[in-house]
Amino acid sequence: MMIGTTDLTGIDTEIDLVLRRLIAVNSETDTAGEKDCEAFLTSYLSDIPYFQENRELFGSYAVEEDPLHRAVCWALIKGRGASTVVLIHHYDVVGIEDFKNLREFAFQPDALAEALESIKEELNPEARADLSSGDYLFGRGSADMKAGGAIQLALLKRYSEIKELEGNILLLSLPDEEKLSAGMRAAVDLLDELKEKHGLHYVYGFNSEPHQRRIDGRGLISEGSVGKILSFVSVRGFLSHVGKVFEGFNPVHLLSEIVAETELSPLFSDWINGEAAPPPTWLNLRDRKENYDVSMPLSAGGCISILTLDSDPRNVLKLLRSSAEKSFETVIDRMNSSYTEFCRRTGRTTEKLPWKSLVMTYAELLDEAEEHGGENFRKAYTDERKSIEKRIKEGELDFIEGTFLLTEFVFHFISDLSPRVVLGFVPPYYPNVSNFLLKDLTQSQVMVADRIREFSLENFSVEYEKESYYTGISDLSYLSLKDSRGVQSELKRDMPLYGDAYSIPLEKIEALSMPCVNIGPWGKDFHKLTERVYKPDLYIQTPALLDHAIRFILEQEK
Repeated sequence: MMIGTTDLTGIDTEIDLVLRRLIAVNSETDTAGEKDCEAFLTSYLSDIPYFQENRELFGSYAVEEDPLHRAVCWALIKGRGASTVVLIHHYDVVGIEDFKNLREFAFQPDALAEALESIKEELNPEARADLSSGDYLFGRGSADMKAGGAIQLALLKRYSEIKELEGNILLLSLPDEEKLSAGMRAAVDLLDELKEKHGLHYVYGFNSEPHQRRIDGRGLISEGSVGKILSFVSVRGFLSHVGKVFEGFNPVHLLSEIVAETELSPLFSDWINGEAAPPPTWLNLRDRKENYDVSMPLSAGGCISILTLDSDPRNVLKLLRSSAEKSFETVIDRMNSSYTEFCRRTGRTTEKLPWKSLVMTYAELLDEAEEHGGENFRKAYTDERKSIEKRIKEGELDFIEGTFLLTEFVFHFISDLSPRVVLGFVPPYYPNVSNFLLKDLTQSQVMVADRIREFSLENFSVEYEKESYYTGISDLSYLSLKDSRGVQSELKRDMPLYGDAYSIPLEKIEALSMPCVNIGPWGKDFHKLTERVYKPDLYIQTPALLDHAIRFILEQEK
């Protein structure tokens, strides 16, 4: 079959040309630069003869209500039958703050390499050696993930030249992966629409995020992607003057204990088939005082990032609640111990402090406010939520600050002033996905990763490991799902801003569910000054491996 004889001669030159042009576009997340990259991609696709003859088979799909008016760039090559592979990559990159006085070279690989050469003694030994070797291409986005995008685009161009293609190939180039994955969430609707319009049957999804090597000389293939849950913890204290500390309850004290209890805690790490999710870490933490005075803060809050392999939001909230309850009791015991010692030293009569542990979910807080405030609360809450959502859409607030503001508003309708902890979720939410979680896969779908490994060993003498989860977080999270209704219910209950400002088409994802693999070039130091991609992987090995996998699945699933 023609797809089995794809000619990759000279594709290294095409990849290099596309990649350098992609890197040259500063497409930092949440900036107008993403639109500039979209314009480049549209221009690139429109220059391919196949799409000049089939203009209805490529285009831009708008991200709904996006303040930056970003869009998914897509292109479909139609062949025989309904079987379709989906190639995804993102075109946004993280910022360049760490480049400091080398910022002007961040998007110029050759100029950056020269500039790094002048400061190479400041680099770590591995980066210094890689720079001297000439085997790596440096620059922001060189690895994460414009290299993978360039590989997919170059392959797409080759497939467009095949006259009798077996199956169909759909490419999705996505904005905003580094922040909220607005591009991939919009692409789910696009996938659904294209499926209906063209009679497509999605048999496999391929992402080309870079991989990091755990063992020298051995690559890495991922048959899924880790999930991510961003949980918020809001602690309400009890005000007092700093000269009367035992009359108050400092929320910073309790929040600090919760952080100590949960930061890097293995209790939150899912363990499956010898793989483990990296333990959680706190990404945001502060008291909620706007100005200095000599009172304790009334509230404090923070957000903890929890990566998952098979846990859902309900499981995570249960674990977090248990940790918060333990921390609350620890703080109360510590305060009582301190107060007892204070009373002993000052000759006062000792009595227990009045504080009791109280931990609840955001949904439970809402129920309490509604019980006390009734219709007045419901109307006021709806208005306040709409106001916060509007400010988020206009870029005045982010989701974290908006969540805490809405939580604090609810407290206006709570009559019980006792200290408490409120738990919930903040966007974004990434479901965990892995092929072994999917039922009814065909034998060929199960074999894709192993075929890639065999092909690499036979043709390049490079061994590849196989893992069930890519732990770097990726848009693959939106290619399959189980129990969409259960997840939707939990997000609606305990993610305060889930709905108009942020949503996920969960039921569509479950309906479209397809197996997936991440196969991308070897890269190092993602999001750092010395970000780089390995040239032999970029130009030769990864394109061949991805092409082989695409050929295999389309030939088997015809």
